[in-house]
Amino acid sequence: MEQPPFRAVFGARAHFLPEVGSGFRNGKCGTIKGTGHSPDSIGTGYALTCMDDFAIFWEWFSFGVRWLHVVTAIAWIGSSFYFIALDLGLVHRPHLPEGASGEEWQVHGGGFYHIQKYMVAPATLPEHLTWFKWESYGTWLSGFTMLAVVYYAGADLFLIDRNVLDIPAWAGILLSMASIGIGWIAYDLLCKSPLGRSTTGLMLVLFVILVAMAWGYTQVFTGRAAMLHMGAFTATIMTANVFFIIIPNQKIVVADLLAGRAPDPKYGVIAKQRSLHNNYLTLPVIFFMLSTHYPLAFATQYNWIIAGLIFLIGVVIRHYFNTRHARKGSPHWTWAVAALLFILIMWLSSGPRILSGQTGELVSDAALPFLQSDKFMAVNDIVQGRCSMCHASEPFWEGINEAPKNVLLDTEQGVASHAYQIYVQAGITHAMPPGNVSFIEDDERAMIVDWYRSSLADAGRIL
Repeated sequence: MEQPPFRAVFGARAHFLPEVGSGFRNGKCGTIKGTGHSPDSIGTGYALTCMDDFAIFWEWFSFGVRWLHVVTAIAWIGSSFYFIALDLGLVHRPHLPEGASGEEWQVHGGGFYHIQKYMVAPATLPEHLTWFKWESYGTWLSGFTMLAVVYYAGADLFLIDRNVLDIPAWAGILLSMASIGIGWIAYDLLCKSPLGRSTTGLMLVLFVILVAMAWGYTQVFTGRAAMLHMGAFTATIMTANVFFIIIPNQKIVVADLLAGRAPDPKYGVIAKQRSLHNNYLTLPVIFFMLSTHYPLAFATQYNWIIAGLIFLIGVVIRHYFNTRHARKGSPHWTWAVAALLFILIMWLSSGPRILSGQTGELVSDAALPFLQSDKFMAVNDIVQGRCSMCHASEPFWEGINEAPKNVLLDTEQGVASHAYQIYVQAGITHAMPPGNVSFIEDDERAMIVDWYRSSLADAGRIL
């Protein structure tokens, strides 16, 4: 995902000026003033110091949070899949201790592991227990931070599409947070209702709710944000299952044992049901998080249907692995179903595109300073000549069929709306164009830097 602008107003306009595409000015930090367009002379005369480019800090902060999110997600998903497979593969044997429901022998890393499961709890507890919870908590916390960094701080570009629903950024953020929280409450009430006694019935109702939410998100947010929110909505249910149900139930059992009471088996049954839900929801969540990089997934009018089909694919794939782990055969038909559903998704993605509303008639307030800058037309000419052959509603660069990440720069509104991305990708770094295939010159990059920074300075912003 592109990194969003973090908008705040500071009294002092303090900046650090790196050489375009290289290091710091003369390897030092200081106060610089300039009047031209070269990398050594930024043309507004405002002060530039070592704290320039909050954008640089913001990029690295975003990268760090994203890195943390991926690492914790790997840990959570890995442990979740492992324990589901372990649970399904347990074998009951006559010699097991009292209360043990099954055992499993495993080999890994040059050693053998003998694992036994107690449906309620053993007669006595060991001195040390390992709890599996922080993987889930860390994934959700880092994920929500990413949501705030990308979609809340950059709401005008990535969250709100004013051609879909013209609402202020703060309203979109409130809707986002409310929907995520209410989703968990509704799901939890369903699980605790009589419907919760039927795992299949509950999953069918949950599927209908998820598809309805997917449609609803597309009526409020950008296509990219709608898909991302389906991931956040579902992942919140999963983490809340761990935080509010699974871990508290396990703690109740532990407390009963320590107090000499016989634990109630219902707590284990409830926790296992929620864990099973998490198991079936994992693969769709991963898809939604990745989908924001692929316009064919989010920038089509059928994106909400695609979201629904992804849930079905996730269920049939997990059914295959869960059945194998339970030693009940190999239902290969699930792969055929998953493949057919994926082909259907590919066909749906070929339908009418939803072009970003940011390139339409409505432009966010955050983009106006860049559009109104006296340097805008010069920068627009650079972008049209160096970037729009790929970043257009109808790209004409050979081999490019869709604008990368659906970033459209073939209109003035599009250029102004994506000022931050242009600045980072083609101004202070040489990331774009790839391999400099369109031969953008150093003075053109410097002009982009000048345009972006002077627009911010005029607007009293730092990013």
